[in-house]
Amino acid sequence: MKEYLKNTWLGIYTVLVGMKVTISHLFKPKVTIQYPDVRVKLPERARNRLYVNIDDCIGCDQCSRACPVDCITIETVKAVPGEDLGTTSNGKRKALWVTKFDIDIAKCCYCGLCVYPCPTECIWMTDVYEFSEYNRDNLIYHFSNLTPEEAEQKKLNYQKFEEEKARQKAAVQAVNNPNKQDSGNLS
Repeated sequence: MKEYLKNTWLGIYTVLVGMKVTISHLFKPKVTIQYPDVRVKLPERARNRLYVNIDDCIGCDQCSRACPVDCITIETVKAVPGEDLGTTSNGKRKALWVTKFDIDIAKCCYCGLCVYPCPTECIWMTDVYEFSEYNRDNLIYHFSNLTPEEAEQKKLNYQKFEEEKARQKAAVQAVNNPNKQDSGNLS
């Protein structure tokens, strides 16, 4: 009987100790953050999703070359004389149309190496860290402000310009050296 009472007291005592710990936590301030409603302030140098201000991009491809995992894809086309591309926000003159600027966030390792070589500072890491998707293709962000039709038109314009330039160069050579073409045909 003595053992029975001892075990009963020990059971009640351990419950009271547990309740003491529980009750002491009832009156302490909460440390749990209610995530969707309240978000933790990130450190200043946190590295998250990349963003590109395409209006400032000059198409130099330095960010793509610096990327260790090749998640940045850039395609450019030279501007035809007479087309005004404008300038960037820090005064650099644009000479290339950026027909494609894609970043595959699924490949990105968030190293930030692409941010520092940019001469116009148009690419940077944002504080956005929520970007889960059901479809992997949605993790490829397209930053070019040209539609596919406009990009194709810019490529065709440049190709026509190059062909016209080559024809003019051939015509000038034919006028300047008429004997070279004739002697080349006789050999």
